[in-house]
Amino acid sequence: MAEPLLIAGVQMDVRLMDCEANLQRMLSALEETAAKGAALTVFPECSLTGYCFESLAEARPFAETIPGPSTERFVEACRRLNTMAIYGLLEPEGDALFNACVLVGPNGIVGSYRKIHLPYLGIDRFTSAGQQPFSVHETDSVQIGMNICYDSAFPESARVMSLAGADLIALPTNFPPGSECMVGHVINARAMENAVYYIAVNRAGNERGFRFIGGSKICDTNGNILDQADHDGEAIIYGEIDVDMARNKQRVRVPDKHVIHRFQDRRPEMYKTIAETDTHTR
Repeated sequence: MAEPLLIAGVQMDVRLMDCEANLQRMLSALEETAAKGAALTVFPECSLTGYCFESLAEARPFAETIPGPSTERFVEACRRLNTMAIYGLLEPEGDALFNACVLVGPNGIVGSYRKIHLPYLGIDRFTSAGQQPFSVHETDSVQIGMNICYDSAFPESARVMSLAGADLIALPTNFPPGSECMVGHVINARAMENAVYYIAVNRAGNERGFRFIGGSKICDTNGNILDQADHDGEAIIYGEIDVDMARNKQRVRVPDKHVIHRFQDRRPEMYKTIAETDTHTR
């Protein structure tokens, strides 16, 4: 049996266009969470840069490659503290800019992700949609999938990663007002319907007239809340995860009378409409 792992989420305010100040705050928080035994700490979407840019030109000077300056400093801290971290940043490639997050650990960069579903909001008005498949990143202790914010509104995202073997899905996010249902219910549902652990880490504070609603939470494989910030201020949340629970998809509620297995009980042949691109309505 695998040993339980402690994970943490840092719900923090972020200063727009002040990467150094944001990086320093994240590294300071990482010191705190690692000291408490966290094997992984998750930070919000665009936690390095801020989110509410008004143009691509305004945002581009604050973008960083992966690997790059901030990942180098995160890897150094993770190596010294023997921990892992996920944080959000803007990643350039040619003329394009991506809303991205990166998973780093003691041995370097484990994996990265570019946001696939883009709302018409903040920097996402100007970024390009990610084209890389949803992936699961293997570490010594846990298999991790990553989404960003609006991706969580599309259940296929979490399902694909869960089918690929994710034990834990991490969601750096910048949920604004209007996202209360996502915070209150959808995160729990994504965990329950896939029998995975799910950590959603929102930011705090205000940025150019936008308020962020907080509500970060960690849910277990049944959708139960392990910890949450039930407010929009700064906070650090913690939860203990058991990867054996995430890898056993069968739920026995009454032996021989009530047993469910949400993967074996799937009927993929009935879901073909999901993959069709011309069936949406406006």
